[in-house]
Amino acid sequence: MNGRRVLSPVLLLGAGTGEATCGILYLAGYLRRGGIEAFVRLYDGDQTEDEVARSLEALVARVRPRLVGISLKWFHHVHRALLLARTLREIDPSIRIVVGGNTASYWWRELHAFDCIDHIVLGDGERPLLALCEGDPSPPNCVTLGPNGAPRRLPLEYVQGATNSEDVYYSHFDDIFLSHQDRHAFSGWVAPGKGCGENCLYCGGARGNQKAAFGRAKPFLRSEESVRRDHQEIAQRAWQLRYDFSGSSAAFLQSTWAGVDLSRHSCMYFLWGVARVELIDALAQTFEHVHMVLDIGCFSEQQRHEQMRRGLLKPCASDQQLLEIIEHCRRHENLDVEVSGIAGLPFASEATLKEEVRLVERVISLDCLVGYQRLEAQPGALATEHPARFDMVSEARTFTEFLEYFEQREPGDVSSVPMLRFRDAALERAVQRTSEHVDALARKHEEKKQRIALNGGTRLKNTAPSTLRFELGDWLGAHRVPAKVAREQVTVVRSVNGTGLACAPSLSPRRFTDPTLDQGEDGRILLATLAAFERPTTVAHAVTQLGAKVKLDPHSAREVIEHLVGGRFLQPA
Repeated sequence: MNGRRVLSPVLLLGAGTGEATCGILYLAGYLRRGGIEAFVRLYDGDQTEDEVARSLEALVARVRPRLVGISLKWFHHVHRALLLARTLREIDPSIRIVVGGNTASYWWRELHAFDCIDHIVLGDGERPLLALCEGDPSPPNCVTLGPNGAPRRLPLEYVQGATNSEDVYYSHFDDIFLSHQDRHAFSGWVAPGKGCGENCLYCGGARGNQKAAFGRAKPFLRSEESVRRDHQEIAQRAWQLRYDFSGSSAAFLQSTWAGVDLSRHSCMYFLWGVARVELIDALAQTFEHVHMVLDIGCFSEQQRHEQMRRGLLKPCASDQQLLEIIEHCRRHENLDVEVSGIAGLPFASEATLKEEVRLVERVISLDCLVGYQRLEAQPGALATEHPARFDMVSEARTFTEFLEYFEQREPGDVSSVPMLRFRDAALERAVQRTSEHVDALARKHEEKKQRIALNGGTRLKNTAPSTLRFELGDWLGAHRVPAKVAREQVTVVRSVNGTGLACAPSLSPRRFTDPTLDQGEDGRILLATLAAFERPTTVAHAVTQLGAKVKLDPHSAREVIEHLVGGRFLQPA
């Protein structure tokens, strides 16, 4: 490449625990098609710094990357992104370390001060990252150094839109993952479009920040062909598809599903705006099961309309529209609904809090789930930047304040974030009481929906739709498994809701142990219990079988059966 030093292989990581943003999968496919050997680690379960170091050492030894890209999309992950970068620098100082994503683009000045970061990609990352890998001395969208040595943000040269994003799509899923376990962690995200045209007061990714960070003044739908390629690549590799873009119509999605059989797949659709019946019908007719999340901003209609009137909230359904949408959804037996809203938004009062509770109770009475959380502080959001306008205070606003907050979280705590609260102490207490009450209502209802009463005569069946077998080295990855146990067999079972079991009954924990495996006797008992219900069987009969086959006492046998029912591996026959 014109004598330039090419940086390949490349390793792409997410900055948070759990499943990383699907953005690194689009990037990896783009790099592969550009001639760069790219790999991803999609799922990260490490909690302590020691675990992070051990995992990265194994990954670096396996891939020998010349460049590592860290996706810093979500602000919750800024501390972890820096931890990953510092650890990688200690492991191999020659690796070029690049960060990108929404949060990296927003805090590029602050991040550039850390010597463990070599490059910051602003906005859309496909072409800039490929240019970095190819040794381009002037890669687009990257922070550069000015004449005085200070970081400089040049105008964005690469801004994806409807006419220049045809080359961004999923590909090379058989090459980019380092283990079957990591590939199975993919939950099926597809991005029909990008960007946002709204300026919701609580959101750090609203229209103004999209324009500043990505150069995108309005959202766009990707080409039908590129989204169709996504579906073709992942349909045989994922049990569900997930979407969260409001601009995709039924006609658009149906065209991208053409030629792909999704009749045995589940779908989770996060709808930002008012759901159209055509989209609801199309989803229900295409997928085996659909979970639709309807975002209505907040559960108080008065509060919701006031925010929309002031231009501070995206268009949301009225209470009447919401109830009509739910009624239409109820016509489809394979579709269930969750209604989502934020507690503690501006303009709250005793009256709006009562409205919230009434609507939540009405939604629950229609057997819909409720998603409900307090207003969090997001960098760049209007309410976070100017809380006094709404008579509120923010627990964090600056980069330093957010970083310090996340540095002080306990290992494994991935849920707590800085919050926005009301200055008026009495109002804040009332909002918190209502929030806790609604949380309790929602939790009780969800538990009731999932509860199955078991007795000796209850007939259950193994409803797991997927049972696969792998060698341990292929399942966990050769970089994590010693050669002496790499050929041990692992049986991987998925329940109807995606819960997974990985059983290695022949592998003694004394030889090798991994927290994601059910090993030895535990693995044998789980597989024996599933086998006992291959055909519809009563609990009492299965308990007797388990006593004879794996010497399990009746109490322990019932506990295992209840565990598998809770994970929806066993369901009423």
